[in-house]
Amino acid sequence: MRAKKSYGQHFLTNEAIAERIAKSLSPNFPGGNLLEIGPGKGMLTKYLLEQDYNLYVVEADHDMVDYLFEHYEALHGRIISADFLKLDLAKLFHGETFRIIGNFPYNISSQIVFKMVEYRRQVPELVGMFQKEMAQRIIAAPGSKDYGVISVLTQAWYTGKMLFYVSPGNFAPPPKVQSAVIRLERKTVEIDCDEKLFRQIVKTSFNQRRKMLRNTMKSFIPDPEILNEPFFAQRPEVLTVDDFIELTRRVSDLRG
Repeated sequence: MRAKKSYGQHFLTNEAIAERIAKSLSPNFPGGNLLEIGPGKGMLTKYLLEQDYNLYVVEADHDMVDYLFEHYEALHGRIISADFLKLDLAKLFHGETFRIIGNFPYNISSQIVFKMVEYRRQVPELVGMFQKEMAQRIIAAPGSKDYGVISVLTQAWYTGKMLFYVSPGNFAPPPKVQSAVIRLERKTVEIDCDEKLFRQIVKTSFNQRRKMLRNTMKSFIPDPEILNEPFFAQRPEVLTVDDFIELTRRVSDLRG
């Protein structure tokens, strides 16, 4: 069965890498509920089934759903035939928390991360294969060229770690890019500011990432005297998550 470009499919063919991904979930959360996104032919799935997880898989490709049903009896009743991005995650596992794992389709990988953040109260951890550049952006540190919106909005609630890299030859068909596996673990403390405003400020700041904050923040802080403070002479790429939180608090205070 051939991979379909429309689903961004690149099937992992290396057994050792599949097993390594399956064992990359944190020991801080042994067993429990686990959702695999985009299982394809089940290369990763079979190693997850060997472990003590309450495993469900979500697959958008109906041909892959049929393949999984035919080849993995243990998945009967555990295959969700749907687009992950359209699921209400709060309704999965009877509202209990669950972890996410997968060799993610690269064309929707950033959306998977943003959806995880949206449902962070349900999702304490994610282990996933991403395009290398996307993985680097998610866990990038302030001051690096990869640091941006997805870095801040992920790291506000999750701690990220690069686990290992995977070369194109380990897939069929081989992608044109390098891949990487990362782990994201939810932080124990929520951010102490207006979340909606926080998102707006982060996105607005990086819309013109080479401009100083005194230019990008005019719509939030119309007072030129405040914008002339040294803090606003910085560019967004050097601000930490805590800096963005503090900036959000200040804007909230100014609005009264």
